[in-house]
Amino acid sequence: MNKISYPKEVLEKMKEIVDGCMGDAPPYCEATCPMHTDVKGYVNLIAEEKYKEAIKLIREKLFIPGSLGRICAHPCEEKCKREEAFKQAMAIAALKRFVADNYDDESDWDTSIKPENGKSIAIIGAGPAGAQAALDLRRKGYKVTIFEKLTVVGGMMRVGIPEYRLPRNIIDREYSLLEKIGVEFRLGVEVGKDISFDQLRKDFHAVVIAVGAHKGVVIPVEGHDLEGVFDAVNFLREVSLTRKFNIGKKIAVIGGGNVAIDVARSARRVGAEEVHLVCLEPKDQMPAHDWEVEEAEEEGVIVHAGFGPEKIVGKNNKVAGFEIKKCTSIFDKDGKFNPKFDEKNKKMLDVDNVIFAVGQAVDNSFVKVEALETQRGGRFIVNPVTLQTKLEDVFVAGDASGRSVIVIEAMAEGRKAAISVDRYLQGKDMTADREYEGTYETWLETEIKEETDNLPRVKTKQLDPKKRVKGFDEVDLGFTQEQAVEEASRCLKCECKLCMKECIMLNDFCECPKELFQNIIETGEVDPIIPYSCNMCIQCTIACPKDFKMSDRFMEIRKKMVKANNGKSPIKGHKAIDMHQMLGFSKLFNTARPAKK
Repeated sequence: MNKISYPKEVLEKMKEIVDGCMGDAPPYCEATCPMHTDVKGYVNLIAEEKYKEAIKLIREKLFIPGSLGRICAHPCEEKCKREEAFKQAMAIAALKRFVADNYDDESDWDTSIKPENGKSIAIIGAGPAGAQAALDLRRKGYKVTIFEKLTVVGGMMRVGIPEYRLPRNIIDREYSLLEKIGVEFRLGVEVGKDISFDQLRKDFHAVVIAVGAHKGVVIPVEGHDLEGVFDAVNFLREVSLTRKFNIGKKIAVIGGGNVAIDVARSARRVGAEEVHLVCLEPKDQMPAHDWEVEEAEEEGVIVHAGFGPEKIVGKNNKVAGFEIKKCTSIFDKDGKFNPKFDEKNKKMLDVDNVIFAVGQAVDNSFVKVEALETQRGGRFIVNPVTLQTKLEDVFVAGDASGRSVIVIEAMAEGRKAAISVDRYLQGKDMTADREYEGTYETWLETEIKEETDNLPRVKTKQLDPKKRVKGFDEVDLGFTQEQAVEEASRCLKCECKLCMKECIMLNDFCECPKELFQNIIETGEVDPIIPYSCNMCIQCTIACPKDFKMSDRFMEIRKKMVKANNGKSPIKGHKAIDMHQMLGFSKLFNTARPAKK
């Protein structure tokens, strides 16, 4: 290695490449995934029919691939280039489910942990946030105990998501990894009742609060206190645990999100013959996913989009009807939620029950009010970077912090909390190098080529609507192997390594130019073979979207090396060339004829 001091202007040109090179930029899907799953990697392994390798790659980041393959809201798909160009995103979640269902062998699971470090952590809540924190901390050698009020694992993922979307055996199987590595579960134990929060702080070195939003919200419209009015959270919990709920034949559900859809579809399965879904938004603006709304309508749910509640009508203190009115606008000119209605456009729904699916809150009653700061919905106020509360040994993740909405986000918060707990107990800086946790914007810039085929998204097969409303059998049946390979083959493999495809030399020495030049800048060292391997063809510059002149940088390095070596090449093999030049210009090898007069 030759250590050389490069002139400022040479270093600045190298730094331009380091700062602008996109060779190390993650694909849009990976950067958008809160857990940074290598989507491009596993999707293309599926396309190559390397299924075992695919599930192994997924499990490097996700311990519940089968669950997420079914219920993840997949923000990654929203950033997919096929979605941008053709409105036909890759079926990323469904592909994850395919390999999880068919090739995820428990004997292949990573059950390794670091040596016990003598410190213990209490986690309140066995939902995805708490479970992820527990997994990460246990792997680092901590003794971890999860306290869960319910008698089952999964938290809101289990009692808030219907069984027809996520079979319970999938959750139990995937959560078994935690037990395999020594995480202790104390189910049916309610903090604040069976054990105090203060006692947890005394017994453990740190506490992670990861309770879900288990409190339903009911809007105080006229008649909201009638018998037969319920909230979505309690309804879904009871249905999830018992597959039963005492409701009438005609039901109204208020809300336009995915939870409202879950309530409406579950109501059909526990005996409701007629289900009305009422939401403020126009149908094409409903918060719920399009396919969720479509599947609900297939099952007979009647959608009243663009309507809001006027009053719940009662008879003998029981629900006897629900009057709704047309919504003309939802937000005011300042963008604040302030719905307006057409008082002349109303209609009455003949229903026996009304279920509110308009929001959820956190039950924080197990903590003294003065101990931790809280905000709207009972959520705890935390440091946004570390998730630490004003009690330095207490951290919060998931719904309890108000910073996550979907399962994959809750898991990312669990991981963030685990990192903070580990650093806190080791006395390390809890804020350093945390800018790429959770979802972030990639610095990748790619364009869809004109010749790119608009290949249609492969759809999974589903259970017939007439059959599925009769019970809680899984609706989505997933991909066949043929479908999975076809769908995976649509991936555009988003990356910027065009120069690497043109240059054999670069592939010999780096993953991308940024890596190579960054190392030179930081160390001042470079093996002479590297700059002398460049044949100055400039194909890398031609391919580079930013036209970086890498051959010029290599030539500058060569010149600097020659100068530092007293005008000689630093390559040992070049001594033969020096000898050839010396002899080639000597009198011994040259003849001269006198000029004619």
